[in-house]
Amino acid sequence: MKIEEINKIIRELWTRTYQGNDIEEIAIVSGEDGGGKATRSYNYRVVMKKGQTLLDMRGRCSAGQRVLASIVIRLALAEAFCINCGVMTLDEPTTNLDHENKGGLAGAIARLIAERGRQQNFQLIVITHDEDFVDMVKQELSTQAGVSMPEYYWRVSREPAPGGRAYSTIQVCEWGTI
Repeated sequence: MKIEEINKIIRELWTRTYQGNDIEEIAIVSGEDGGGKATRSYNYRVVMKKGQTLLDMRGRCSAGQRVLASIVIRLALAEAFCINCGVMTLDEPTTNLDHENKGGLAGAIARLIAERGRQQNFQLIVITHDEDFVDMVKQELSTQAGVSMPEYYWRVSREPAPGGRAYSTIQVCEWGTI
């Protein structure tokens, strides 16, 4: 079943990314609501595992754990359903993450780039204000064998304008300047 494949990917990503020791793994579980074959519906929830105990994550984890679980699940869904998708976007992926989990996420992204980088149409867009995270990704990428480093990144900044207004500027920067 596809859910088993998704959970396998989630388990691998979570154990590589999450740096805490209070949640061993996470998974998506489903329950079938009643109804006949034509009206059958499913409820999905995210659970966390500690030892042999499974608990719903809702209401039991920190904001950072929720953010990381959300990113891990999205990456797993993309891997399971969109293997040839060319573009993947992460918007502010480090919100509410502590330093250790930012490092774990940077490592996961570097491995994703290494694995998908050979795909002809692959592009990863990361929108972030967290320059330390960008540096972490750069450091992690440098440890991946056979990965060519990006040449450039784009920095978008807000510049003041007359009359209390502002405008955005886009600057192409060399990757080595991070």
